[in-house]
Amino acid sequence: MQNESTVSRRTLLGAAAAGTAAPALLAGAAEAHPGTKPEHARAHRVPRDQISVQLYTLRDQLGINLDASLAELARIGYRRVEHAGFVGRTATQFRAALDRAGLRATSGHVGIPQPWNAATWEAALADAGIVGNKYIVHPYFGTTSSGAPIRDSSVWKAFARDLNKAGALARKHGLSFGYHNHHNEFARQDGGKLTGYDVLTRETDPGLVHLEVDLFWAYRGAQDPVDLIGRNRGRIRQVHVKDLAPSGSFADPGDGFIDFARIFEHSREAGLVEYIVERDDAGSPPRTPADALITAQVGFRYLDTLRF
Repeated sequence: MQNESTVSRRTLLGAAAAGTAAPALLAGAAEAHPGTKPEHARAHRVPRDQISVQLYTLRDQLGINLDASLAELARIGYRRVEHAGFVGRTATQFRAALDRAGLRATSGHVGIPQPWNAATWEAALADAGIVGNKYIVHPYFGTTSSGAPIRDSSVWKAFARDLNKAGALARKHGLSFGYHNHHNEFARQDGGKLTGYDVLTRETDPGLVHLEVDLFWAYRGAQDPVDLIGRNRGRIRQVHVKDLAPSGSFADPGDGFIDFARIFEHSREAGLVEYIVERDDAGSPPRTPADALITAQVGFRYLDTLRF
């Protein structure tokens, strides 16, 4: 999300609801990577202090009552959040609301300027410092003006150069800069075998750009997250934990098809330090703003009790 009013990264909802191949992909992934530990042998867990929630999930709830919503997240057990804008507040005001709730915004979604503008990005980094971010993540890329996936590798290469610039400036501010995927990235480029994600990960400096893998959207892009981890060892510092319903749309973590335990067995190999609960359609009809808090609670409990 590039700002609070921009929801273009969520316009893929219609495509998600129409999806039918994802359950088959999940079944194929399990067959391709056998050996998931039996229940009695699962000794690892997600560290509680690494569980976060993407506040976009609660966008309507936050708009109704910011302080009460943040307080409820703290009551559920969260100690960190990832923001996607400041809910109409300044960075200073938003930080004060977080402090009142006892929460830290360790991460934030902020789009880099396109076309590139260093001064604009410096201002965003200054806000990130005020809020207290450790990570700042570009949330969306990969479609043409008509909404179709970009299939021209030169566009991805040019964008990768801008990501490197953004990462270099972020590092000077003491921040780790990342890139968050949807499924656009996995379109084949130039009529060949390489995907946009292949180009992006090859053309960006791992020391400047880490990866925040959205597990739902990876599957919707016909990608097995375990394979993504194998190809990007040590670079996947954050994941978005959202589940895949039989319809191909969203489900609360643990209620859908995705075997998160199988993925998280590779957490150390990935480099994971943050597991972020999210559901894109929370608050959208027929769901209500209150349902977003249910998602937050279900997601926290799921990650807190998961063993792998």
